[in-house]
Amino acid sequence: MAERLHLPFAILSDEKLEFTRALGLPSFEVEGVGVLLKRTVLVVKGGRIVKVFYPVFPPEGSAREVVEWLKLQQ
Repeated sequence: MAERLHLPFAILSDEKLEFTRALGLPSFEVEGVGVLLKRTVLVVKGGRIVKVFYPVFPPEGSAREVVEWLKLQQ
């Protein structure tokens, strides 16, 4: 998926929800669909989570907020 979409970052697949449960990520259940994750941004550096953005609201401002934070880290 990351290659197809030309994303400059890795995508994590968590089909069995092992990562979700281990980190206690916010989720909710939808009847007939199963467990879905709430919007959350994890910034990972060197294999460690260095920043969590949650809740992601309003969603249209999230990317700008994350980019601004990343610029401050340089």
